Formats: sequence, C-alpha cells, structure tokens
Amino acid sequence: MPDAKPPSPSDDPLSLDRQLCFALYSASLAMTKLYKPLLAPLGLTYPQYLVMMVLWEHADLTVNDLGQHLQLDSGTLTPLLKRLEAAGLVQRQRDQEDERRVRITLSASGRALKEQAQSIPQAVGCQMDMTKQQLVSLRTTLSELRDRLNPA
Repeated sequence: MPDAKPPSPSDDPLSLDRQLCFALYSASLAMTKLYKPLLAPLGLTYPQYLVMMVLWEHADLTVNDLGQHLQLDSGTLTPLLKRLEAAGLVQRQRDQEDERRVRITLSASGRALKEQAQSIPQAVGCQMDMTKQQLVSLRTTLSELRDRLNPA
C-alpha cells in the first residue's frame, strides 16, 4: 500500500494562510499599528480616535447611539469615554429628559482636536499604497461582509 503523502499547506483547509478570519485579523492588527504613531501626538488610542470621529460628525449623542455607530456595547465604551473625559475632550452628562441615558458631547478641546487629525486619513492612504478606487472597493467589500455577519 503506498504511503499517503501529507496535504500541502495550500490544500489543507486548516492552513492558517487559507483562513479569511486570519487575513482580516492580521490586517486589523497591521492597521492599528499603522495608526499608533499618527495618533500619538493627539494623545489618542485607535479606539478613542474612532469615538472622536463619530463625535466630530455628530457632536452630541447618547452612549447607546455612539455604540450603534461603532458597533460597541456600553460596557466597552464607558472606560473609553471616561478616559476621553479625563483628557478634557468630551463631557458626559445625564440626559435631562431620561436620566437613564448618558449624553456625550465634545468639549472645546475635543472640537479643536479635529483640526490636528485632518492629515491622518491621507497619511494612512499613502502607507496603504492603493488607488482611491481600490480603497473604496475594499471598504465596500468589508462593509458588506460586516453587514452579512451582523444580521439586523
């Protein structure tokens, strides 16, 4: 009886390099690493930067609304928001109409930080060495994948 030869890594369904999940995970790590030195002068971590981008766009949100934008629960957001508040970038206040809700607003410093962050998207785009069309296509594909994996 002939010896069965082991499958090559490219044929093995459990080969790490064949896994979409690992490609997404490692790309996410690389992206976060890329942002780190760009965000350091702003005093922000990558998750804090995401929070700030939503607030720069919407200015005044409840924690729940912010969580929906970022697809994060309040247990994850609360420590981030406390650190941003301690840094003087946001203010957290109980909603006057419903005290169960907490509203998040930008402070003057938080609004001013947007100006310092203006160059970050372009710097990231340059590092990615992709055309605008490729970036838009990739973002669209990833958004569609996310939406399929997160049913409404």
